Amino acid sequence: MRMLRGHGGKPDTSALWVRHCPPRPRLAVITLHGGRADGYQTSRPWHLAALRMHPVLRAAASAVSLEDAVLAQVRYRHRGWNQGDPLQDTYRALDELERLAGPVPALLIGHSMGGRAALRAASRPQVRGVVALAPWLPPGEPTGHLRGKRAVVLHGTRDRITSADASADYVRRARTQQTRAGIILVRRGDHAMLRRSPLWHRTVAELVGGLLHPSGQLTGPAATSCLSPGPIFL
Repeated sequence: MRMLRGHGGKPDTSALWVRHCPPRPRLAVITLHGGRADGYQTSRPWHLAALRMHPVLRAAASAVSLEDAVLAQVRYRHRGWNQGDPLQDTYRALDELERLAGPVPALLIGHSMGGRAALRAASRPQVRGVVALAPWLPPGEPTGHLRGKRAVVLHGTRDRITSADASADYVRRARTQQTRAGIILVRRGDHAMLRRSPLWHRTVAELVGGLLHPSGQLTGPAATSCLSPGPIFL
């Protein structure tokens, strides 16, 4: 497992918590943790939702070259979605990324509420693709902005917090917008990604590698899920 090098000098108000930044970055991988539907309590890095994404970022780091990749996390102001607060925080984080590294392509990895924010933030030009883990996708969640993007949803079949069926419906609608989208279902997988956690993390690494392949072509589970007419199961 690759270790992440901290990057200091960022004020507490920064929306981008940079864990690793090479001298000449060529891409970025950014994680977005979960939260609540509503709540203006201050989001803290030691909250469980944020800690849950540490092994996810480490898994993603194993799929990229640390000589090329910025590794970072979005820092939310509030714990709740409210009126789209995490999305605004993600926009601020992407702006900070561009000031730090230039117009490098970014891959977003979001869990639950963070999955919703990551998929929404794919409207930004620098977002090449999204890996959404057990995302919270209410009815009518928009997909039109995903045109030309890449998105893969990974959802557990025993998730009792967010809906795997809603994720499958989202992917179906996204595909009508000329989006390369796919869904992978983890048998017996739960919302917290604790059951079969090695499989979740290994699949995240494979998806990151497939979505950011140097050739520009989708490979591995990312390609398989986007070409499959329905969900694939692990």
